Amino acid sequence: GRAIRRDELDAAQDIKVVARIGVGYDAIDVPALNRRKVPLMTAGTANSPSVAEQALFMMLTLAKRGAELHALVKTGAWASRLGALPFDLFGKTVLIVGFGRIGTRTAKRCLAMEMTVLVYDPYVAAGKIEAAGCQAVSDLDAALPRADFVSLHCPKTPETTALFDAGRLSKMKPTAYLINTARGGIVVEQALYEALLAGRLAGAGLDVFEVEPPPHGHRLFDLPNVIIAPHVAGVTREALDRMGEQTARNMLSALDGAPIAANVVNQDVLR
Repeated sequence: GRAIRRDELDAAQDIKVVARIGVGYDAIDVPALNRRKVPLMTAGTANSPSVAEQALFMMLTLAKRGAELHALVKTGAWASRLGALPFDLFGKTVLIVGFGRIGTRTAKRCLAMEMTVLVYDPYVAAGKIEAAGCQAVSDLDAALPRADFVSLHCPKTPETTALFDAGRLSKMKPTAYLINTARGGIVVEQALYEALLAGRLAGAGLDVFEVEPPPHGHRLFDLPNVIIAPHVAGVTREALDRMGEQTARNMLSALDGAPIAANVVNQDVLR
């Protein structure tokens, strides 16, 4: 979908609600909506289980060397199979960045894999994180060297853009993996490429990119330890049904003059 900025809002004139089929809203000019008292509504929890599953899938695919071992059998390289041993999530440590709708569900799934789960989210009380069976960490840089996997579940904001640059990636273990099912631009792709190429990072799973679609022949795609998907973590058959239904309910509630408050991003317009 295209961005919703001031020009679109001016053209729309008597717009009553902006509803996103999804939960991200970095393409929307929220201050412009606020000035017009127009609620911005998202699909709440409709796609969060799907994104959490995709994050776990990418962790498992990398740990179990899914793509490599699949190719090894097909190309007749069976004899070399012990040179690319898979490993377990069991007993490993994952650092989840962002403990919202998706991060909480990813944590729950990692706990089921008997992993140690660290959570970094400066906007969530440590007590809530601990109550979920996870360890709260207040210093991202101090936590990174402890993690075997880092999974990103924060929104894209000025604060999180380029959060994982060369400096931050250098704090990760060379045996660690980075998973991004959040938004492109939270990870600096050039820095990620260089870290992977130099063996300072073991691999990455990416559903999102700085430019979407990414340019053909992107250098990251040549690396055997990178798995990629076309920004579809939250777009399963079931999630589409849930999001479509929730978006319709959101719009109808706004037109009825009683927007579903839990799904309104810019709460100030309700006051």
